[in-house]
Amino acid sequence: MAILGDLFIRFNKHLETTDRHKDNSLKTHYYKATFDKLFQSVEELLRQDADCRITTISKERGEIAVEMNKPFPCFVIVTIVSVRAMETAVDFTISSDKFSPVGIYPTLRKRILSLYERIDQLHTLVKPIKNM
Repeated sequence: MAILGDLFIRFNKHLETTDRHKDNSLKTHYYKATFDKLFQSVEELLRQDADCRITTISKERGEIAVEMNKPFPCFVIVTIVSVRAMETAVDFTISSDKFSPVGIYPTLRKRILSLYERIDQLHTLVKPIKNM
């Protein structure tokens, strides 16, 4: 039954990172940085990406909404939350209306992982908190 579930996940058009995600690479990433510094660097990272257009920035809520054009149109919300004095979490929610006969979940996943990798180059990654 699990194989059938894994097969159908390919056709999901929505992906969200969380602390308790089954896929370890899609778990929330924690960085050794202040909220302001991390928020500013993620915003700058997205502004420099030619495929991204920032639509909304809400520093009070810790959210940046972005429209991405490649490899197909999708909408991303980046959530940045201060956990401790020098520990800040980053989560992504990505979705698309596009349909693909082979499924778009792997492409959405790849896009989130590439964003995490770019943030990892700028900030020190802290080990994620163990699931309770």
